[in-house]
Amino acid sequence: MFGRAPKKSDNTKYYDKGGDPEKFKELAQAYEVLSDPEKREIYDQYGEDALKEGMGGGGGGGVDPFDIFSSFFGPSFGGGGGGSSRGRRQRRGEDVVHPLKASLEDLYNGTSKKLSLSRSVLCSKCKGKGSKSGASMRCPGCQGSGMKVTIRQLGPSMIQQMQQACNDCKGTGESINDKDRCPGCKGEKVLQEKKVLEVHVEKGMQHNQKITFPGEADEAPDTVTGDIVFVVQQKEHPKFKRKGDDLFYEHTISLTEALCGFQLVLTHLDNRQLLIKSNPGEIVKPDSFKAISDEGMPMYQRPFMKGKLYIHFTVEFPDSLAPDQCKALEAVLPPKPASKLTDMELDECEETTMHDVNMEEEMRRKAHAAAQEAYDEDDEMPGGGAQRVQCAQQ
Repeated sequence: MFGRAPKKSDNTKYYDKGGDPEKFKELAQAYEVLSDPEKREIYDQYGEDALKEGMGGGGGGGVDPFDIFSSFFGPSFGGGGGGSSRGRRQRRGEDVVHPLKASLEDLYNGTSKKLSLSRSVLCSKCKGKGSKSGASMRCPGCQGSGMKVTIRQLGPSMIQQMQQACNDCKGTGESINDKDRCPGCKGEKVLQEKKVLEVHVEKGMQHNQKITFPGEADEAPDTVTGDIVFVVQQKEHPKFKRKGDDLFYEHTISLTEALCGFQLVLTHLDNRQLLIKSNPGEIVKPDSFKAISDEGMPMYQRPFMKGKLYIHFTVEFPDSLAPDQCKALEAVLPPKPASKLTDMELDECEETTMHDVNMEEEMRRKAHAAAQEAYDEDDEMPGGGAQRVQCAQQ
């Protein structure tokens, strides 16, 4: 450091013993010239001698050389200026984060949840001092640093240095006389209290969105209290899926419904009954989507605006049809495309038989067979089996 903090009894500046007072004086004068437009103009026109003769209107007295460094590094640099407390920052306490589980109905309609939490608060009897008199002593274990350094010998010319919080003062650097301990907190400075917070989940809130209660976390002496933060965790819904402001609903219909029309009564997240039906003559194709505007999720902080509700249709086909059913369908459905082959050409073709197959199971079986075949080929290679036996014997 270039300087030490002034005593409260006077405004005297102290310089480090290793510094040169004359160099500091020159530096202060140069700074004064550069920071004063009038003096700088005199210096540019008439030189340094003119300044020394007093043309600048007042000499170089009263300039604090530490102000030069303060202008670059802030008022806490060095120690000059307005006392030891100048530029000090209070440590900020940690935020406390809690998950908040919410159903899709909660996020659609909005809700309030009351949650009981335990937190540390400053003792009201001693105002967070820990003692009846408000006084404390420097911890003899760590000499007020709050940390202890231990050295361990690892081997010849090898040591390990470890730094950890002092157990005697719990890292505070202070100790309190047993007779002076506060009867309320027993010298701990804080007490535990229960607090009930009412958390408002607004319409349209998203998964992982945060709800913050500023300054409601654990209190500690000389510390800015942190926040309590609730993180919304959306639970899975058995029927609806959410993507942003839109909702998706899965619905399976029969082949008859897909061809001849369907009707669906859908219970929405606010318990309204929506009647959904196809138009006369409308065909619903397998794996198709239909959209209903303004029936999706409310938009956050714009609850009167909503996304879309998408319905994904799966068409369930019958396993088989009787011959008379086939004839009835052929009578009403568009005719099948005519064959491009003559009867004689068809007679020359070989007939095949199809069967149902599970493709995932089929691919899994083929992969297993390929791996087994590769292993068997490795066994048949010259010296392959003997090499493995030899390795096993070693």
